[in-house]
Amino acid sequence: MPNILYLHGFASGPSSQKARFFYNQFEVIGADVHIPDLVPGPFRDTTVSSQLEIVERTAAEIQPCLIIGSSLGGYLAALYAARHPELQCGVVLLAPAFDFVRRWSERLGEAQLKAWSEQGELAVYHYGEQGTSAIGYSFYEDALRHEAAPRISQPTLIFHGQYDDVVDSASSVEYTWQNLDAELLLLESDHQLLDVLQPIWDRTLYFYRKIEPF
Repeated sequence: MPNILYLHGFASGPSSQKARFFYNQFEVIGADVHIPDLVPGPFRDTTVSSQLEIVERTAAEIQPCLIIGSSLGGYLAALYAARHPELQCGVVLLAPAFDFVRRWSERLGEAQLKAWSEQGELAVYHYGEQGTSAIGYSFYEDALRHEAAPRISQPTLIFHGQYDDVVDSASSVEYTWQNLDAELLLLESDHQLLDVLQPIWDRTLYFYRKIEPF
């Protein structure tokens, strides 16, 4: 059975609406979707590096033919694929959080970044918990160690909402300008893309069937 790896977004989890949607859709066509919890411990202590380690372990175990990542999960998918050019799989990115460290810096401002550093944590909205939760400053420090827009050599399909106010779609447009093998579809939607899941699935299935012949 073909294995699909799905990576959820920041402050989300394996039971997110998009994760469940893809799980159900791929199940119908006989593919197995693996959705690891990228934050198995305290949310406060998570980092990009710790989440990437989980991606590495899971991918090594299941050998996916397709990796799908949403928001920060899309960025993680890109990081993983860029570090494994030998990997023969397709990559689907949903509103990938490219260059998110710079955007966080601009959104928070110098004063709030300093307060985060001094206090050691920052309150953010946690989609999985439907409320605020604290994230440690180590998350920001660690994120600075990783490239803003990893270059992927595998076939790549990107979906991004034109009205995304969390991750500007311009980041995906710029990415595809610099990575000509990546295909971008701009949709009339916001960051979550929940109202365009069916067209996303239709195009993803076409992409999947091209890289995983039946």
